[in-house]
Amino acid sequence: MQPLFTIHAGEYLVGSFIERHFKNYNVWVPAKDTGIDLLVTNSKNDKTVSLQVKYSKDWAATHMTSRFHNRFRAWGWWTLNRKKIKVSKADLWVFVMQSFTEKSVECIILSPKVLLGILESIHGKKSIYQTYMWVRNDNTCWETRELSKKQKYALAELDCDDPKKNLTCYLNN
Repeated sequence: MQPLFTIHAGEYLVGSFIERHFKNYNVWVPAKDTGIDLLVTNSKNDKTVSLQVKYSKDWAATHMTSRFHNRFRAWGWWTLNRKKIKVSKADLWVFVMQSFTEKSVECIILSPKVLLGILESIHGKKSIYQTYMWVRNDNTCWETRELSKKQKYALAELDCDDPKKNLTCYLNN
């Protein structure tokens, strides 16, 4: 017997956050996978925002040298298909990381058009993107794929100024 539907951890975290903090909104789970993971409506159910949710475990604790652990809340890693982003009908894509060390949930929230623009400006036009999004304890967020080890350590030392890689305006927005 197949279940009618399932939700993954990221969808649950986003949906429960919305229900807890935005009491006048409703969260809906579609009955089948259409590229929309959650629908959010106002209390009258006459205005809707559709969400595509992408979840990543937190890689910070296992993949950064221990002397920098206290500099980061969470690291996420996603493999994204360019075509799926380009044709996405979702209003917003939400990248979710649950920090193991800080016990927090971090979200990067942006439209698919903006997401694709950022990925193309950093990595060019590819069919598949590997993206790493790191959230520092200073409330900044950075796309770090293809940074050298030296550049990653500079980021940990709060010494990074590449505006193309700065995703802070989308963090928990």
